[in-house]
Amino acid sequence: MAGLLCLIVTDFLSSRQSELCAEMLGWMLLPIVLEVARRSGSPRDRTTTLVPSSEAQRQPASKTALWVVALGVGIVSLSKAENGMIGFLQPALTPLLLIPQKYPGLGREPGIESGTMTITSGVLSISTFSDTIWGTAVVAVLLICTVSDWDPRLYVLSAIPVVALLVVFIILAHNGSRLFRPLDIEKAVLPLSLRVVAVLATLICAETFAFDFPKIETGPILTLGVMKALTWCFMAQTAGQSSWRIVSTAATFSMVATIDPFTYSSDTHAFLHLAGSHISLGQTIHLLPSHPKLKRALWSLSLIPVVVFIRNILDIRAAQSSLIHSQNHPIELLVQNAKLNFEALLKSQSETYPAAHAEYIRRYGVQPPPGFEAWFEYAKLHDSPIIDDFDTLYRAISPFWGQTGKEFLDVMDRAYNARDSELWLCEFSGDLARTSCTHPHRTRDRSIQLLFNTALGELRGALPNVKFLVNHLDEPRVIVPPDPSGPGDQFGLTDSSRRSAWDLLTRFCSSQGDQAGHQSQEPYTGSGQPSALAFVTDHRSALDLCRHPEYRAMHGMLLSPATLRLFEGLVPTLSTGSLSTMSDILYPSPAYIEPEFQYCPDHDPPWDQKRNALYWAGSTTGGFVTSSAQWPHFHRQRFVQLAQNLDGRHSYLQEIDGQIHLTKSPFLNGRLFDVAFTKTPQCEPQYCRQQRSYFRLKPWAHRDLALHSRLVFDTDGNGISGRFYKLLASNSAVLKQTLMREWHDDRLLPWVHYLPVSLGLEELPEMVSYLTSTEAGRMIAAEIAGSGRGWFETALREVDRSVYLYRLLLEIARLQDPERMVLC
Repeated sequence: MAGLLCLIVTDFLSSRQSELCAEMLGWMLLPIVLEVARRSGSPRDRTTTLVPSSEAQRQPASKTALWVVALGVGIVSLSKAENGMIGFLQPALTPLLLIPQKYPGLGREPGIESGTMTITSGVLSISTFSDTIWGTAVVAVLLICTVSDWDPRLYVLSAIPVVALLVVFIILAHNGSRLFRPLDIEKAVLPLSLRVVAVLATLICAETFAFDFPKIETGPILTLGVMKALTWCFMAQTAGQSSWRIVSTAATFSMVATIDPFTYSSDTHAFLHLAGSHISLGQTIHLLPSHPKLKRALWSLSLIPVVVFIRNILDIRAAQSSLIHSQNHPIELLVQNAKLNFEALLKSQSETYPAAHAEYIRRYGVQPPPGFEAWFEYAKLHDSPIIDDFDTLYRAISPFWGQTGKEFLDVMDRAYNARDSELWLCEFSGDLARTSCTHPHRTRDRSIQLLFNTALGELRGALPNVKFLVNHLDEPRVIVPPDPSGPGDQFGLTDSSRRSAWDLLTRFCSSQGDQAGHQSQEPYTGSGQPSALAFVTDHRSALDLCRHPEYRAMHGMLLSPATLRLFEGLVPTLSTGSLSTMSDILYPSPAYIEPEFQYCPDHDPPWDQKRNALYWAGSTTGGFVTSSAQWPHFHRQRFVQLAQNLDGRHSYLQEIDGQIHLTKSPFLNGRLFDVAFTKTPQCEPQYCRQQRSYFRLKPWAHRDLALHSRLVFDTDGNGISGRFYKLLASNSAVLKQTLMREWHDDRLLPWVHYLPVSLGLEELPEMVSYLTSTEAGRMIAAEIAGSGRGWFETALREVDRSVYLYRLLLEIARLQDPERMVLC
């Protein structure tokens, strides 16, 4: 009982950050704990000892055996410190440890013959089911599947620590080798402790030197170290009366019984953990010597996971009952208003060329570029639903009216040849309708040529020859001063990689202080009453850095971009995404045509067959971590922290007497969030390690696994997200968080085609709960999923990208006309 309780407390208190230090302290304290236990033990405890079956007494352990044990424990501790407890580490040991007992060639544990244990107080027949290799293997496989969440990658990752522990236990029990003699734990504990401490100290020094081992408070480490020492003490005494196999079964029970219930992905998964904990506890009890009263007392420990399971279910039901089920939810009103705006957008598009020509002049105050009529006919021929709304494109090109055509071409050439410019110079041949791109030192163009050749390959003779610059990097590149001084072809190039970019990116905000109070996430409810929960009501304003100084510490690119080489001046550069304060000319990302990001209907179940949860899996891209104070503020890390409930501060709406109120709660229903990092790149080694220690990582995830959930999340990486179109084309509803503007912003409407999420994420728990756990919310989510899919097939087709690029090159061709003079 004491041993199991110590194991449970140890697993409950353990953290990956403290694992190595606590393990070392535990082994340092073990000799003291064992001596105290020996002196305070009852006479019966001191006389009940194993009678060796083949030797008069145990032989002292060899030095080699001690070092192997120490190394094995060190490897396991390091594995836990780096990656957490591997899912099936302990369950796999049970059938493996039966092998040295079953086969004489590998040796038997002293005192065990043909399934019995010889003890001075009598002979005990162990349960046949627990003692059979195949029976225990079946149980272990069940536990493996349960605690590893059916992820085959965990099996591979667990191989080394499993082998390490297997060797440890074989040496502890083995008696058939001169090299590896069995360990008399009480006689060997002092030299063994010294060796284990030496190994762990070496590992900690290596960790500190290579990875800047995080500083841990001494109080928790001391408590955990004492509990580890007591665990080994009690387990050693118990194994002396039965078998070292009890260590693996007891550790399995403690591990499964202490898993946070809010990390369960489903009720079925939670129940399997409950069943697995009872099976492992049953195995442990059956391995103990016969003592009915003590065994019945041990069964009382089964209440621990039962109580946790019941409380988890009750908390979830209580949270569901408090959700807003009426028509007063803010999301419903936002969706209704967005639908009206979308209908107005469609009705306003020009149907004839004279109307489109007049609308162009009305919007932009200049004549359309040469070839505009042919472009209009091409767009109408291919049923383009958007004819007039190209405001994003025009805002990007309008600053270049201050350059002459010659200056425009000159600045392109000089920017391309600038050192470390990371620009592709592309030339479109009007006669051949082919694009060729060159780079000063790169050969792979990230599918830029393929995009233009695919989109414009049928337009021979429709366009003139055009030159343009394309950004190779994920991050946008251009900042244009409000009033550029000097000649129009002057610019500067600044490398702002891996350091704060906020001041540089917002230096031209004209009245940041005056605009800071403007809110794009209005705190209101459907009934017009304040709710203080910020939903995105104005998407364009939500992207405006000048209106949101709080964004300074909320996005990886603003805190520490992986690469950010900024042109300050009028440099016409095509980028896939841009921040509100930047002037890149936007074009459809080549990632959208790459195989990895293509939508496959065969991998997309119907809505009714999808999991009623939010899914996201990806890497820690979005910024480069150079200090421990940075990454907790990056946008992806904050999202995963919330979804894994590592912070415990969430906001919800409740309806009380017809009034909607904001409530704060540490509760988050883990059934509704399947979110994890799969990799931790773009960080210095010590900070990569910190993130692996902090987050629960998935070792791998299929790229289309997201499509098996009703809600899918999409967020920025270093730049725009390449998976957005795949998600939009699916039967799932997309929740999108971004600071990046894209070429499609004029045609995609939030709350109609996708659900916008603020950079602060405050509204996300309420949004997910409402969309998954209420009938009205599920209907809205299903409707948005259908609208997004339908609009993707209408307005984001390959030919729609052709329509956009066609018009883009017409505008660039006019800008670089050598005969063009400056226009106001």
